Amino acid sequence: MVAGPSAPDYWDVLGLEPGADAVSLKRAFRTQARRWHPDLNGNDPVAEERFKLVNEAYAVLSDPRRRELWEAGSASGSPAGGRAGADPFATGFPDFEDYLDTLFGQRRRQQPSEVTAAPPPPPPVQATGDLESLVELSPEQALQGARVELALGDGTAVEVWTPPMAGDGWRLRLAGVAPGGGDHFLQLRVRTAEGLRIDGLRVTYNLELSPAEAALGCLVLVPTLDGDVQLRVPPGSSSGRLLRLRGRGLAQGERRGDQLVEIVIVVPETLSEAENALYRRLQELAADGSDDR
Repeated sequence: MVAGPSAPDYWDVLGLEPGADAVSLKRAFRTQARRWHPDLNGNDPVAEERFKLVNEAYAVLSDPRRRELWEAGSASGSPAGGRAGADPFATGFPDFEDYLDTLFGQRRRQQPSEVTAAPPPPPPVQATGDLESLVELSPEQALQGARVELALGDGTAVEVWTPPMAGDGWRLRLAGVAPGGGDHFLQLRVRTAEGLRIDGLRVTYNLELSPAEAALGCLVLVPTLDGDVQLRVPPGSSSGRLLRLRGRGLAQGERRGDQLVEIVIVVPETLSEAENALYRRLQELAADGSDDR
């Protein structure tokens, strides 16, 4: 290489050996440009001139025609000699990153662009709420466990086995099978035609009595799984009182449950004149008794 006396050694400016390839040339330029950029060297009085020289070195060495002229002895690689063109930094130095973007023809920064509204996302699937189905079982099915086929609203068929010794009023939860991810509950109904309710081995029955029967006591027929039996209701029985019939529940092996009879006092919705008079008299007697106490 023969460089003119006034032309600097551009290879040396970029810290390269003569003949370095284009990749090395670009990498060296980036390094030297960052090192000498005036904005990054505010306190260095020679940074501005050095940065201009780095820019000039890259401009010459990256252009085959200018590089050929420079190696032939033309100052700065310009056909007419001397520095090529007007000073590109006469009005100031661009931001370093913008400077590289412009020089290499790249858009390394996100530039403002026309904003196009994205289509709205599809609405989320809305749960329709928990659903519930009534499943009727016989006492034997409740005791042993039963296979239940359930058809959901969307046509899905679900097979469920009820647990052994299930009871009337139990709720079984099928998680996430309802439309929208809700739960589906199975409400078990285990009752006989006579009104006996099954809960495991135990049987319960609501015995409805009039106020007079509950107050005075009575002898009544109560249904059981084995037929009707007589039950004596003690005088002064209030609603909620439980009477036990031992061994009248369901049997499993040697085990047998009991039957519980719950007293429920029922008042007639309409009263005859005579009944109305009697209840008023009972009310008066109850008030007099409380005053005497």
